[in-house]
Amino acid sequence: AAAARCAPARDSHGPPRQGHGGSKAASLHWTGERAVSVLLLGLLPAAYLCPGPAVDYSLAAALTLHGHWGLGQVITDYVHGDVPIKVANTGLYILSALTFAGLCHFNYHDVGICKAVAMLWSL
Repeated sequence: AAAARCAPARDSHGPPRQGHGGSKAASLHWTGERAVSVLLLGLLPAAYLCPGPAVDYSLAAALTLHGHWGLGQVITDYVHGDVPIKVANTGLYILSALTFAGLCHFNYHDVGICKAVAMLWSL
């Protein structure tokens, strides 16, 4: 039990860190997460003020990435053991790829994310 408490923490989706070699990567990952969050804050008014394909596809990418990183943190916090972590991460990558593909398909073959949300709000 004492060895488990002293084990190095894992970055999301990665193997356990040894020493301080992963601190730069962790810092860049954290910065990327904040950048995507700020981008989403900017995309929300853009989706209302000037809806269109560029905003729709930007939302598809940003929402998928934001969800991928969020669910990755859930896996990091709650899934333990090498095999369950690999299975969960594989499932997460499949889910994220299908989510992005589905949103792109919706944008291309249907009304798009911006117009769909506007239609829901008009109900």
